[in-house]
This record gives sequence, C-alpha cells and structure tokens, in this order.
Amino acid sequence: MTTTHVKNNILVYNRDGRVLDSYNLNLPGAHGLTLSNEGGDEFLYVTDPDNNKFCKTTLKGEKIFEFEAPKEISEYTSSSMFKPTEITVAANGDFYVADGYGLDFIIQYDYSGKYIRHFGGRGNNDNQFDCCHGVTIDTRDSKNPFLLITSRSKNEFKRFTMDGKWLETIKMPGCYICRPVIKDDHLAFAVIVTKDWGSYDGMLAVLDNNYKVVSMPGGNSPKYIDNLLQRPAYDNVSFRNPHDVCIDNDWNVYVPQWNSGKIFPIKLTRV
Repeated sequence: MTTTHVKNNILVYNRDGRVLDSYNLNLPGAHGLTLSNEGGDEFLYVTDPDNNKFCKTTLKGEKIFEFEAPKEISEYTSSSMFKPTEITVAANGDFYVADGYGLDFIIQYDYSGKYIRHFGGRGNNDNQFDCCHGVTIDTRDSKNPFLLITSRSKNEFKRFTMDGKWLETIKMPGCYICRPVIKDDHLAFAVIVTKDWGSYDGMLAVLDNNYKVVSMPGGNSPKYIDNLLQRPAYDNVSFRNPHDVCIDNDWNVYVPQWNSGKIFPIKLTRV
C-alpha cells in the first residue's frame, strides 16, 4: 500500500494486517500502486501527482527508472502540469500512465519507458476525460484486450482499444470511481465519495461482465431504472472514502482509504 509519509511510502502487509516491511521512495505524494509480473519477476509502478513523476521499482524499493512530464507532448509547458495517478502494464511490457490530476492524458510507453503515443485529454467528447483517475487492461476476453479508464468527476468509465480509440462509455451516476480492478469475471471499483467531499462517504461497486452493478458493499442494493443505475446511498457506517480495492484468490477484499483518520486498510472476508 502507498502512503504519503515519506519514511513509509510503501507498506507491505500480510493478509492478517501485520506490517512486514516498509520503505521510502522519496515521493511525498505517493498515490497509485501497480504490481506487475514481468517474465517471472515482480515490479511496482508508483505515481506521485504532488511531485509530478512516476517510477518503477523492485519489490524492495530499488528504483529502475523515474520519469516526469513527457517532452513529446507539447501541452506540458511546465513539469508541474503532470500529475499522474495510476499505471497499468500490458503483456508485452508497454505501460499506460493516467494523468488524472493533470491534463487527463493517457500516455503509452514501451517496456523501457520510451514514449509511444498519448490520447484523451480533458473535455466532454467521447474520447476525453474529467479526472482519468484509474486505468487497467481488461483481459477477460484474452483475444481482445482493451483499456478501461475512469472519468471520475463525470461518474463514468470508458472502454478504449489498446491504441487509444474510444469504444464505449458506461455511466455510474453518483459514483466517483477510482481505479477499475479485474478479478475473475468481475470488475470492482472503490467509490471514494457519492455526494459530499467534506465528510466520510463512499462504498465499493462490483460489476458483472456486462458492466451491470451487482453489489455495493457500504451502500444500498443497486437499482436500475430503464437500464440506468440509480444514485447509490452510503450506509453511514462501513467506509471512510475508499480509494482502491485489492482482491485475493479467496475473494477477500482489502480496502485502503483516503481522508480516513489514518486508520488501517479494511479487510472484507467472503461469506
């Protein structure tokens, strides 16, 4: 789990919540964390929107590379405009960086960090975003992988081809969704807030492979009218602004939270 405490940028827990290790990456705004298995070796990709950079590390925190705003994109007239929030890694080693707190571009690099292309940007068109906070690669159809990208402030997520062509937009009214997480046939989101950024709020959303919400832990049962999800209601008990989800092979769900009073992440066990 990432934290913004520079002495503990990465905390390593076991499944029972005991801290096994921690290390510092000198990233005072450490935000997004992605674990990638590359040829049998595992690496971490970490974003820091406050420090305007992202890095790739070993599991022990040794930096392999670190990048700031890509010079290939003319819109970045200052490095401070680059505020990456999340990264996903493709099977061939290409990785995609979501500049969710910056200019809302999705930037594709090859395995070594060489710029390939960018797409998106902030706006109201189908191929644009308003806070592309999270990105992942949906490989549930192994022959036709594609990108899932959130547009958090618009309460929606979008499907794109791997080379950046818009395919579809799925609306989730009232849900400020962070990162899409694929587990088996399901898709999960942390909903960081539903209506009020000034108080504790939020829940989780679990969707089937047709993008229909089937469960909302921390909220009411999902309801659809004319195939449109109705705005959910927080249960005022379960969560304090969930920011991500991690699901293990037993379908236990681990939930780190933002603005939560420095509490430990929450573990939900499958029943």
